[in-house]
Formats: sequence, C-alpha cells, structure tokens
Amino acid sequence: MCGICGIINFNQTIVEETSVRKMMHIMKHRGPDDEGVFMEDNIGLGYVRLSVIDLTSAGHQPMMDNSGRYIMVFNGEIYNYIELKEELKEKYHFNTQTDSEVLLAAYIVWGEACLHKLNGMFALAIYDKQNKSVFIARDRFGVKPFYYLQTEDYFVFCSEIPPLLSLLPNKPNPDYQSIFDFLAFNRTDQTDRTFFNEVKKLQHGKQLNISGNKISISKWYDLKQNVSIAKGFKNAGEFKEEFSSAIGLRLRSDVPVGVCLSGGLDSSSITSVLLKDFQKKDLNTFSAIYNKGQTGDETEYIHEYSASLKNMYYISPDASSLEKDLMNFVKAHGEPIPSTSAYAQYKVMELAKGKVVVTLDGQGADEALAGYHYFFGFFFKDLLKHCRFRKLITELFHYIVMHRSLFGIKCFFYFLLPAKMRTDATLSKKGYLNKNFINQYKESNTIAGNLYGANSLNEALFNHFEFKLEHLLKWADRNSMWFSIEARTPFLDYHLVERILATSKNLFIRKGMTKHLLREAMKGILPEKIRIRRDKMGFSTPEAEWFKTPTWQKIIFGVLNSESFKNRNLIEPVTALNQYNQHLQGLRNASKEIWKWIHLELWFREFIDS
Repeated sequence: MCGICGIINFNQTIVEETSVRKMMHIMKHRGPDDEGVFMEDNIGLGYVRLSVIDLTSAGHQPMMDNSGRYIMVFNGEIYNYIELKEELKEKYHFNTQTDSEVLLAAYIVWGEACLHKLNGMFALAIYDKQNKSVFIARDRFGVKPFYYLQTEDYFVFCSEIPPLLSLLPNKPNPDYQSIFDFLAFNRTDQTDRTFFNEVKKLQHGKQLNISGNKISISKWYDLKQNVSIAKGFKNAGEFKEEFSSAIGLRLRSDVPVGVCLSGGLDSSSITSVLLKDFQKKDLNTFSAIYNKGQTGDETEYIHEYSASLKNMYYISPDASSLEKDLMNFVKAHGEPIPSTSAYAQYKVMELAKGKVVVTLDGQGADEALAGYHYFFGFFFKDLLKHCRFRKLITELFHYIVMHRSLFGIKCFFYFLLPAKMRTDATLSKKGYLNKNFINQYKESNTIAGNLYGANSLNEALFNHFEFKLEHLLKWADRNSMWFSIEARTPFLDYHLVERILATSKNLFIRKGMTKHLLREAMKGILPEKIRIRRDKMGFSTPEAEWFKTPTWQKIIFGVLNSESFKNRNLIEPVTALNQYNQHLQGLRNASKEIWKWIHLELWFREFIDS
C-alpha cells in the first residue's frame, strides 16, 4: 500500500524532480515508511510506501526488473502473489518476497493479460524504457484510486487529487455537473469526472496506455461478461466457503490486521468468520459508538463479541470532535461528501492508527447482495415486470409486516417512472437549489437513468458496481490512508462477486429480508441477534442533533450568511436558512442537506478560492 505519482512530458522536456517530490510530500501520509523516485529524460515516477508485505528495503519502489528495462510504481496489494510466484518462478528470477515484484514479473511474462490473473486491489504504472511507453491500470472495482491531468504538453498522475492541483499553473475550476449530481442525488464518482474540471479519474476496470504523445483508454474487465460464465452458488454453504477463502487471502500481511466493526451484518460476518475459521482470538476491532438511543449507536450489537474478543476499541465522535476535525477532514478527502457517515469511519481509522496497519472492512456487501433498503423497490419492479403477481403481493405483505414502513414501496413506484420524471421527482425535494443551476445541469445528469433505471434486481446490482460503489471505496481509501492504514475488502474478492451475481436472485431478498444468502450462510456462526437484524445503519451519526448545538449553529449560520456562499448561485441562501431554522425547531430533519451545504462551501474555500 502506498501513494504513486508520475509526470510524462509529451514535448520531451526533462521532468523536474522537484515537481515529483512535491506531489510525494503532499501525500506522505499514504506512505510514511519509505519513498523513492525514478527520473529519466521526459518521465518521472514517484512513490511513498506503507510497508505491509516484506517490510525490508527489498520492497522499495520505483521497482526495476532484472533487465533494467521496466520500472514500476504500484499502489495496493496482490493477495494471490504466492500462487502467482509459483507459476512464474521458472520464467523469472525473484530477488524479494514482495507482491510488487510478482506483479512486475507477471507483466513481463504475460503482458497486459496479467491483469486477469490478479486477485487484489491495485493502481499501477509500468514504464518500458525500450519502447518509451507507459502501461497504467486500475483494479476491477475501483478500490485503489488513480487521478490524472492531461494537456497537449504533459500527462500527470497521482493517487490523490491535491498533489495534482499543486502543479497547476492557475487555480483549478469546479466541475459543476459533479456538484449538481452531488447536491441533487447525493452521488459522486459515477463517471470519470471529479469535482475539478482539470482532473479526471481512470475508472475501475480500465487501463490507460501511453505511447509517444498518444493516450488510449480501454476496458480490461467486464463484470457482466465474467458473471455470464461464472458458476453461481447453489446454496449458502458454498457461499460460506468462498467467503471464508476471501477473508483468509486478505490475512496475508507482515503487520497486524484488525476489523472495523460497526455491529452490522457485513463487518460482523467478517469478525465471526475470523473467530470461527481462523481462531483469531487476539483480533483487534475498532468501533464508533454513541449514547444509547442516539442515531447510529450499535453498541448492543457490537457487545455481542465482548465475551469472545479482548482487544475491542471504541471511539465516540460528537459535535465537538467534528468541529475540531472539520478542516482536516475537508483536506483529507479533497472532494465533498454527502454525509457525515464518512466522518465516523474517519474517527474509527484514527482510533486504529498505532494498533494495526491493516483493517478488514465490509464495503461491497450491499452492492453484491442487495443490502440497501431501496433494493426492495427494484425487487418489486422485477416481480411486476415478469408478471409474478402472486409473489409480488406476498413479498409486499412480508415487507410491510417486517419493516412497518412504506419506504421500499415508494422506491418501487419511483423506479417505475421514466428517467426524466425520476429526475423531476428528486429535484422537487431540493427546493433550495438555484433554478438556473438546475436548468443548466439536470438534463445532462446520468444518475436517474444509469443507477435508478434498472428493470430487474440483477440489472440493479450490476449498475451499482458500475455507477455507485466507487464513491464508498474512495471515502474508505481517503479515511484509512490519511492515518497510514490499509483497508481491505473481502466482499470484493472478484471470485466471490462474480459467483454471487451469477446466483439465483431468489437467494437475495426473501420474506421482507435482504441478504438472505449471507444470513443463511452465517447461521450458527454469527450472533443470532445480528443475523436477523432488520435495520441497517452503516456508519450513521447523530448529525441531526450535532447541528443543533451552539457551536454548529455558529458554523452553519456563518456559512449560510456569508457572501461567498450567496455568490455561488448554486443554493438559494434564504431557502437554506429557512430549512435550517425548521431543523432547529424540530419541524424537519434537514441534516443531510445541511452537511452538503457546509462541506461544499468549505471545499470551495479550501481548494478553489484560495
């Protein structure tokens, strides 16, 4: 795990090492253990290292192969490096115990096709000194980041955005389509756009080739194609075996490993498998907890492990800590976030720092196993489209009895609307948005069609991997790496994902409960109180209460009344103030919108205005 960066000058001018090192310095939190550069004529590569596998200097990067022809910078982990090394040892002489050298050897022996053999998370760049070409690739689902700037004269890349901004000759410009999607739909990262006009993102499962001054981007991994030839799970036992294997693979490390334990089904499943299958009695867990009855508090579920685990650590984020951490949090992420849930994860990673270097997290389970509550809407739509009326009525009944809620049914009707009407319905709830801003960007948004336009549950799951998952992975990467911690995601083992998505959807939602397959697989392994949970919190926070405190009233009124906020012409300040006052009076819960206003304005001030 590390941070990588590089500069390729198309005009053949020599790259200044100071520019490469400037980027490295800004992202030093990603790699406090080592650093290195490679400079040759019009190319410069930089690397900062967080040592996880083979802690010796043998893992130094940029890494050169035995012939001296290839130089690589690589961010991530190749979990199956031991097996790949066994395949490669007759064709390549290894000098280290690192997964990095295995990756480089795999490229030399198998070429670009090596990507299909990798089980891991990665963003990599390999320079071929002989052909003067650069090969760049990103992992299947976008766990590890890769951003770039491109002009006629140069191509610059980095693991984070702020280092790239430091090389711009002028102040960056905001990408208003990204801002619109953020404010209207609470979504980011569904395309190659970022919040900065100048910065693009290499999307998950894609590769980028540079030869001379020509750049080509292509898709190397097709989820649908791979699922079409995958063998689905016949039963929960098969799933459990594959899931346990995915966790075991992610235990490969030369540093301590822990779990971010929320008390929910996903992280608890990881914890229980570690206890039962791998006898990890000395496991470290890290949790955010709140006062009993507060939004986001899952203490009663986390404490189900108190008798089994000795090293359980807790932190309680609150209004005061968020105020204290506010600008560091804004800087850490580099782009606005639509919820304070990422802040809870940020504090959990802060808690873990110094105790472990690697954490296992539950990201990806909701996308693969239809875990979000609104997936009921897609499920009902699927049943209707296939004329399964009796099943539809039965499932609607079970849903209402189980949840005492109409949310899933509202989602059902929402997903039946045409894309334009879905957009209009969403915008009707955003009365604070400037009308000119809406008119300029609502037609060019892709979320209503791509993410919410699925005609089946299966299609919805694919769409979530394509258009939603990545923003969660980005937040996890920023939160963990800010504190020099590597976050691993067992639910995103590609063998596991492909087999899940090839499985009959009858094993996903049943009798008003999501994640049926996982719940069945965890029988007798997971504490029953957690296994049959109906609610889903994630890393929720009591933000609604926080924003009523005197400290936060001062911050929020200060932002909403500021000239800079008013002059953005994105949010109507009077409407925003009215909504905040209603929030203070208990007439509505506007906390999610309030946070978006605050984070967006502070982002402008930190990265655009200054």
